[in-house]
Amino acid sequence: MDANTEYRFSGAVTVFQEKRLPEKATPAGYSALIDACDLSVPLPRTLFATGERHRILEEGGWRILTPRHAPPSTLEGHLTFALKYEGLDLAVLKRLFLAVGGGEIEALVRETPTGTYARRLWFLYEWLTGEQLDLPDAKAGRYVPVIDPDLQWAVVGETSSRHRVKNNLPGTPDFCPLVFRTKALERFVALNLPARAQEIVADVPRDLLARTAAFLLLKDSKSSYAIEGERAPQDRIQRWGRAIGEAGRQAIDLEEFLRLQRIVIGDARFTKLGLRDEGGFVGEHDRDTQMPLPDHISAKPEDLPALVEGLIAFDGGPARQLDPVIAATVLAFGFVYIHPFEDGNGRLHRYLIHHVLAQRGFNPPGVVFPVSAAILEQIDEYRRVLESYSMRLLPLVDWEPTERFNVHVLNDTGDFYRFFDATPHAEFLYACVRKTIEEDLPYETDFLRRYDQFRQLVTGFIDMPDRLVDLLFRFLDQNDGRLSNRARDREFDALTDEEVGRIERVYQEVFGGPPDIRSMSDLDIALQNREVMWPVRCEKAADGIHRIAKVKPHPSEVHEGWTYQGVCGLCGELVDTGEPCDKASD
Repeated sequence: MDANTEYRFSGAVTVFQEKRLPEKATPAGYSALIDACDLSVPLPRTLFATGERHRILEEGGWRILTPRHAPPSTLEGHLTFALKYEGLDLAVLKRLFLAVGGGEIEALVRETPTGTYARRLWFLYEWLTGEQLDLPDAKAGRYVPVIDPDLQWAVVGETSSRHRVKNNLPGTPDFCPLVFRTKALERFVALNLPARAQEIVADVPRDLLARTAAFLLLKDSKSSYAIEGERAPQDRIQRWGRAIGEAGRQAIDLEEFLRLQRIVIGDARFTKLGLRDEGGFVGEHDRDTQMPLPDHISAKPEDLPALVEGLIAFDGGPARQLDPVIAATVLAFGFVYIHPFEDGNGRLHRYLIHHVLAQRGFNPPGVVFPVSAAILEQIDEYRRVLESYSMRLLPLVDWEPTERFNVHVLNDTGDFYRFFDATPHAEFLYACVRKTIEEDLPYETDFLRRYDQFRQLVTGFIDMPDRLVDLLFRFLDQNDGRLSNRARDREFDALTDEEVGRIERVYQEVFGGPPDIRSMSDLDIALQNREVMWPVRCEKAADGIHRIAKVKPHPSEVHEGWTYQGVCGLCGELVDTGEPCDKASD
């Protein structure tokens, strides 16, 4: 195509590429460009169109704007609409640039050389294709960001004097997934979870915190194998746990990836280590023919060196300017979609989450948030998040089966792993991280504190080694605080009836319910006042009342101003008591 090409843009439709519109409307922006230029790309998660009514409708993956939003039915008109309302979709833009050629963009820039959208498109063409257009450097026009930071997460960036723009893209042409600024993500960021984690551990004795950290680390390591459907031997779990505990200390490069893969695999006699030299997919094989039945097809082996270099460059640069959880999302989910290794990709993907969070000081020193355990508890949602992109990508991959019942990709797919929308992945990961901070961390700390109290009380009247105390606790825990007849007849036959009764009472006192806390930081807050408290009910308490050991001032999300808030020792929720306080109070 050249600058004189006429593009046939669609009129009003009710179906677009087998996708129903909620009402008759005219595709606009990326949807119009994909259709007019016959681009083979993953469709954006939200498609835009303009309708006949003067109201905005969002439904079924469509956002239908009003007639006054309708762009001119030209290449420039729809590109401008896309940048203004839809943000950047780098995969669509690159395929579009390759389809229309540089002449179209040159003509667009010459027509409006100082236009902000024209200069952004000019920069993006050269950045994505690596080809310089036949245009002189811009002489006028204020510097504008390439990516609208109000729509998508960006970095500070650096100026490009040739285009008079600020390149704030959070990546390189080899790897640059993007994340939209959603209300959910803005709320997560506003929670300041690192500060919450520090508050939770601030009053925990150092020895107890060390034991909590060790338990959480082991829990995460076990869960990471469980997600893959594996029951690894204890030595592999502990070895991988040690690797997670050291996350963030070593910069990511290819050698570090290979070192981690060797730790994950353990016995590599039947697994090829290093980057794949053949295709890869996630899925099953037909039971009769053994033909591949892919749910996800990995990047082509010839694309892996550049893609891995892109991951490494992202980790060493843009990731350090993004919110830590957003950066961890992009790096970890980008890695798992690329799937650079024959085996071990899933655990390395989750390791990268720990790597970024630890590197950025998101978690308290020495404490690993059990993100894999949180993922395991929400495994169905985790799979839905992965499929939110895989299912849009799969139909665009042209492949054939190999003699070894693998896949061989026939078309150019590299850009689909460089550029994708990681927004749902970021929302999911933030929810997991919040759970580990507001539930797992206080729960495990509280459990160990109670266990220590139980052990001290029992050994206070019975001389019993720690090994037997632990076994005693396990029996009681498994039998609702009662020592079974089997245990009394075998392992603990030396105990008298009186001693058994006393032990059971100790267990009930320590583990049967939370302490009756009525005073919190010298404030008498009536937790029965359900009209102001949020969440209203504790799902773990028989009476529905939260038990909070300590409260501190926080800006309230449900009341005006600041209120006293604290973590419930039972359900792990951050509870807004509704009790107003001064911001400076403690």
